Amino acid sequence: MYTAEFTYHQASSLSDALAQLASNPDAKLLAGGHSLIPAMKLRLSAPSALIDVSKIPELRGIRLEGESIVIGAMTTHRDVEFSDLLAQHCTVLPQVAALIGDPMVRNRGTVGGAIAHADPAADYPAVMLALNASLKIASTTGSRVVTSDEFFLGMYSTAVAEGEMLTEIHIPLGARAAYEKFAHPASRYALAGVAVSVNNGTFRAAYTGAGEKATRITKLEIEGVTSTCQRLVNSSSLIGDAFASTEYRAHLIDVMAARALARVIA
Repeated sequence: MYTAEFTYHQASSLSDALAQLASNPDAKLLAGGHSLIPAMKLRLSAPSALIDVSKIPELRGIRLEGESIVIGAMTTHRDVEFSDLLAQHCTVLPQVAALIGDPMVRNRGTVGGAIAHADPAADYPAVMLALNASLKIASTTGSRVVTSDEFFLGMYSTAVAEGEMLTEIHIPLGARAAYEKFAHPASRYALAGVAVSVNNGTFRAAYTGAGEKATRITKLEIEGVTSTCQRLVNSSSLIGDAFASTEYRAHLIDVMAARALARVIA
């Protein structure tokens, strides 16, 4: 299938991309393209213009900054998977990146693209919630930072407004974290995935793949190390489909949470 006609702009810098976005509100940002291009071919999305931000140097890379790790939005999954810095300070992120798609997807797909797309079955959103990450969003008028709790609004919906783009992910240092998922054998998306972290005795946990968005698991956070990981989420709040019922997804959340919790406290 073919896309509708569109114009293409290769952004050379962040300011260039934001200026293009401001002048064309109907435009879409092109990162890895694994979600946007298929949607355009199916005519589920028909932007008049694409702004390619994948090669902007200032949006790539992983660095330490104060008490946080900062990941540029256009950093690829492969860069995360093989990052020495993350292997030392935040081991869960390379583990998560290795679970995404296949090598071709990981070589091209980007962290920021996946997070901003907010697919309800994606891996990163639950991990961002568990790690208490902050997301930096920029526009031509400046930038702002929102917490991961504020960022994910619903199915394919985030706090990124018209004329804005996600530029950086900030991960606080000090947490031990783990992620476990039951993956669809073809797409590798999560039928249910759970991320758990502990930092100075405080637990954070979230699930993905089972609802309209990644969601905190408050029962596990309250119980912490004593949690039996049983009936953590009411099945009535979940989504069922041809691949898994709501009841089965609730069961998978319990199982994945138990595995992730065991790894965190081991």
